[in-house]
Amino acid sequence: MFQKPKNIDTAFRQMRLFTGIIILGCFLFSGFTLYQSHQLAASLQEKVYVLAHGKILEALVSDRRENLLVEAKDHIASFHHHFFTLDPDDQVIKTNTTKALYLADISAKRQYDNLRESNYYSNIIAGNISQEIQADSIEVDLSTPPYPFKYYGKQTLTRAGSIVTRKLITEGSLRPISRSENNPHGFLIEQWNTLENYDLTIQTRYP
Repeated sequence: MFQKPKNIDTAFRQMRLFTGIIILGCFLFSGFTLYQSHQLAASLQEKVYVLAHGKILEALVSDRRENLLVEAKDHIASFHHHFFTLDPDDQVIKTNTTKALYLADISAKRQYDNLRESNYYSNIIAGNISQEIQADSIEVDLSTPPYPFKYYGKQTLTRAGSIVTRKLITEGSLRPISRSENNPHGFLIEQWNTLENYDLTIQTRYP
């Protein structure tokens, strides 16, 4: 008579334990599934597909802080390249300087206006002069924005009878802004100033 209630009580405890294990297993499985889904979604967000020349290329998205120094230096190099790469063609000069002025503030526009008013660009066209620039080094301090920088480069001016190589050192600061088609790095050069610009060598082309 007492054995039967005891068996019922034991069976009930076993059933309750079994049910608890099943419920716990369901919770663990659900948590694991949610974690895996989150990881998958995060990994998919890091992939970007770029259409270039009719082909789909896969690229990876990374935190901007990981590439901040690279982007800052490339922004500075791009600005100087567009500002100082000139040919004896009015359209080329306008196109390049316009691209450069999108990357800097009024300090660069001021220097552009000074060069234009002094007939610098007109003299390049009249004298059939080609001007190129090559970066030697770029120093950027990323401690706190705006980030101060110094640019060291060499200008090459190819004239009809000579090739002049000039040393160029400029300074300024970078202020982070929104990215755009005209400013893909999302920086704006401020307080841009030329520190040094002098002749290094003069080579005669046609003796």
